[in-house]
Amino acid sequence: MSGAEVDVRHVRKSFENGRIRALEDVSLHLEPGELVALTGPSGGGKSTLLNLVGSLDRPDAGGILVGGLDVTHLHDAARYRAETVGFVFQFHNLITTLNALENVQVPMLGGPRSRAERERRAHELLDEVGLGDRARSYPPTLSGGERQRVAIARALANDPQLLLADEPTGALDSETGAQILALIRRVRDEHATTTLMVTNDDAVADQADRVLQIRDGRLSAPATPALRPQS
Repeated sequence: MSGAEVDVRHVRKSFENGRIRALEDVSLHLEPGELVALTGPSGGGKSTLLNLVGSLDRPDAGGILVGGLDVTHLHDAARYRAETVGFVFQFHNLITTLNALENVQVPMLGGPRSRAERERRAHELLDEVGLGDRARSYPPTLSGGERQRVAIARALANDPQLLLADEPTGALDSETGAQILALIRRVRDEHATTTLMVTNDDAVADQADRVLQIRDGRLSAPATPALRPQS
């Protein structure tokens, strides 16, 4: 499945009855399969924008189209999230009472796959992220990097067209963070998944195809596109 084209058009978002303006007239465009890093100071609106694109929240004004679908006021946002979007958070958000194999299957529950198909898909994804031998391990027994790998496998469960990653390396040491970033890049390259990644780490941002910055709720002029490292 190819990545989704994303259009954010003049989006505004505020909280506390308008007292806090999180986003002010933000517009951006992501090409299918593009990996874009979203940077800026804490509280600048990065995560708010990610949540709006993922339909975890709604803008006060403006529109958001993902793969041609207007996600601004969806009647079934849960279906959109399940079928189109994969989420990776800073703190993996795994269910500690489920093992790795079961955690990866969570997004597939209620979908068309049978139990056997869900389990087979989860095994494939854990193999893909290098954790095939830890399928029966529970999150407390996994390292931080391993937990984040399980989270990435879970995000890919339904073959998303769009991957939204909020500080995916923020809670990891530099070496493990580099491994997770390399995995995200490989996922993008192999699956052509459009990826929007929030980060405050310049080394992480430099690995993206393009870097954008949000400061005080406004999107700055795009930075010079990052050069992709030579293989």
